[in-house]
Amino acid sequence: MARILRYFLVLALMLLTVQTIDAQSYKNHKVKKKETLYGIATENGLTVDQLIAANPGMEQPGYQLKKGEVIRVPVMEMGANGDVRQRAIRLGVMIPLHDGNNDGKRMVEYYRGVLMACDSLKKEGISVDVKAWNLSEQAHLQTILSDPQAATRDIIIGPFYDKFVPELSAFANNHKIMLVIPFSIHTQEIYSNPHIFQIYQHHDTQNESTARRISEWFREYHPVIVDGGDAESTKGGFTAILRQQLTNHNIAYNVTSLKSADADFAHAFAANMPNIVVLNTANTSSLTALFAKLNLLMTNYPQVKVSVFGYMDWMPYTDQFIANFHKYNMYLPAPFYTNLDTPLAKRLQTKYRWNFHEDMISILPRFALSGFDHAAFFLRGLHKYGAAFDGAAGRFGYQPSQTPLKFERIGQGGYQNRSYMFVHYKPEGTIETITY
Repeated sequence: MARILRYFLVLALMLLTVQTIDAQSYKNHKVKKKETLYGIATENGLTVDQLIAANPGMEQPGYQLKKGEVIRVPVMEMGANGDVRQRAIRLGVMIPLHDGNNDGKRMVEYYRGVLMACDSLKKEGISVDVKAWNLSEQAHLQTILSDPQAATRDIIIGPFYDKFVPELSAFANNHKIMLVIPFSIHTQEIYSNPHIFQIYQHHDTQNESTARRISEWFREYHPVIVDGGDAESTKGGFTAILRQQLTNHNIAYNVTSLKSADADFAHAFAANMPNIVVLNTANTSSLTALFAKLNLLMTNYPQVKVSVFGYMDWMPYTDQFIANFHKYNMYLPAPFYTNLDTPLAKRLQTKYRWNFHEDMISILPRFALSGFDHAAFFLRGLHKYGAAFDGAAGRFGYQPSQTPLKFERIGQGGYQNRSYMFVHYKPEGTIETITY
């Protein structure tokens, strides 16, 4: 922890001093080809109405924006110290930062990833003023929020525990602070607080989205749903949603069981089209049994083509099942994927080891990579768009090391990450990610 604090102090000393801009000032903008009012407003952290109000001629009937026209663009104030795009971004981190249990240790690694992102962004001319608080499970959030520094933040990352979400959400809403909730999925406040950005979707949302994608993307496949006989499985809800989606898309499917006789099991598969198999449990013993049934099927009916659609629960067991993952053209749905052999991941692992004199914790996800991705994404967004940043796709070039991010607004409330991926283990031995 001492190393983290020392690293933070060095980072803070390197921040650039930026002069703030009067909220009532304007700048001139020469319209380029194909620019729109919406695009110019968004680029400058404004609404279209604010831009029109600064240019009365735009209110005239039939007005059209023209190339070469010079318009006035308000330089909007954000907080008490001017436009966030013209100064250091004030970042607050409110998560467990201690070594007392696994939650604290993992969040320390996450915070280190955040600091690495801040350091990396300096090369892009983005300065960050970081303030971190140890919001452990036993902490008193009100004590932390009473710190005068808390209300000055442009963005807060946290909390880790669901129980702190309502109070921290109210604080962020009151002070107009962007609140990035990195792990919690039970966030009712997202429906009412427009300042919330939630990284993870609720399981029900993921199930519906994944089932819809299967019915759309595997339209040329014959679905085979396999009952694993697991009374404690939580995946029955997903396969029920999938069956409804298949019915909605007029896709015929078969249902079989791991306990079915071999001939009955084989009868569920189509011989004239590829099959996509979905097991209704994530139990690894059931997965082992499925592969055994499929191996026998392929021995007896080599002309049958089989792919398997699985669960991210199996990802930690990739080494154990890797041969069958590739053999059966496995697709695993996941909100993240960690390929430690990519150039970016290798660079971040080396930087982490150099900065903190140890390796990242060997679990999924790699929390330092999560922290790096989250911080790099939102800090770039604030630097470019200010208060207008909405996290939508295409706002800037974003190369995730682990976590794809693409936000959509939920009604009149906040924003939820809708990006998800299929991790595809291809028969030739390679792995690809298909992001949607």
